[in-house]
Amino acid sequence: MTLGKNIWEALAPSNLALIKYAGKKDKSNIPLNPSLSYTLDNLVTKVRISPIEDSEDKWEALKDKEYFPIQLSPPAVERFLNFFQFLKEIFQVSGSYLVQSANNFHASVGAASSASSFCALTLATHKMALSCSTDPESVESFTPSCLSILSRRGSGSSCRSFFRPWALWEEEGARPLTLPFENLIHKLVLVDEKSKPVSSSEAHEEILTSPVFEGRVQRAKDRLSALLSALNEQNWKVCFEIVWDEFQDLHQLYETSGIVYRNEKSHEVLNAIKIFWKKEKHGPLVTMDAGSSVHLLYRSDQKKMAARLFS
Repeated sequence: MTLGKNIWEALAPSNLALIKYAGKKDKSNIPLNPSLSYTLDNLVTKVRISPIEDSEDKWEALKDKEYFPIQLSPPAVERFLNFFQFLKEIFQVSGSYLVQSANNFHASVGAASSASSFCALTLATHKMALSCSTDPESVESFTPSCLSILSRRGSGSSCRSFFRPWALWEEEGARPLTLPFENLIHKLVLVDEKSKPVSSSEAHEEILTSPVFEGRVQRAKDRLSALLSALNEQNWKVCFEIVWDEFQDLHQLYETSGIVYRNEKSHEVLNAIKIFWKKEKHGPLVTMDAGSSVHLLYRSDQKKMAARLFS
């Protein structure tokens, strides 16, 4: 929403990749393999932009009682503001601005906070440009697909956050997909509130050195094809098996390149879910991103299960 004549604000969701983005072709974040994600409307970032009398843009944590202020390292602040400058140039906006941001969830724990942050920054800057650009007609021509492509330059996975509930990302930009299971219930099992030891962007480079990276692109493509078929056939058990194998593959890449995100508590949660599935013959889809947290996705008819499992 626009708060006032000179204050612009946007909210954007995180997204959960079931087929992962692992490795990129270049610094503009073109992925080595396609990925499929589910949009997490329960995990959001808020970005607020306002003009300031200064020679350069500034960033600070947004204070909002409903959100956790983001704590960014100096390199992360530089990355965020450099991307903001890139957007200003694209949208032909001049002047200096204060950029503030906050999440309603913990950052740097494997919940894709960069995806929601860069998506929100792109949306807020576009709103600002509609008022401040020297070429507003050009700004108006930017569709969600165009904004998704721009956002990808800041954080690859952010391009999927523009679409819901399902998004497929191939090459430059993402697009929405119509699939069954549109109202999944997401739960984040936060096993450790500490920031992850290696950022996602660094991990994308490191996994290329893994001795098991060979064949990764084809494995991801094969799983994507299999998962799309299973989703369309509404075969939940097969979906679980594919998604499980996919995140295990990803973390094997991390661990064989010297990056360890999973800890003892992560493994305890994963083992408990395996036992639950074996006993009950059903359960949630399970995955992990670059972090120790475990993500669970339940069907809408599994609401009672979601309320009691890891509650």
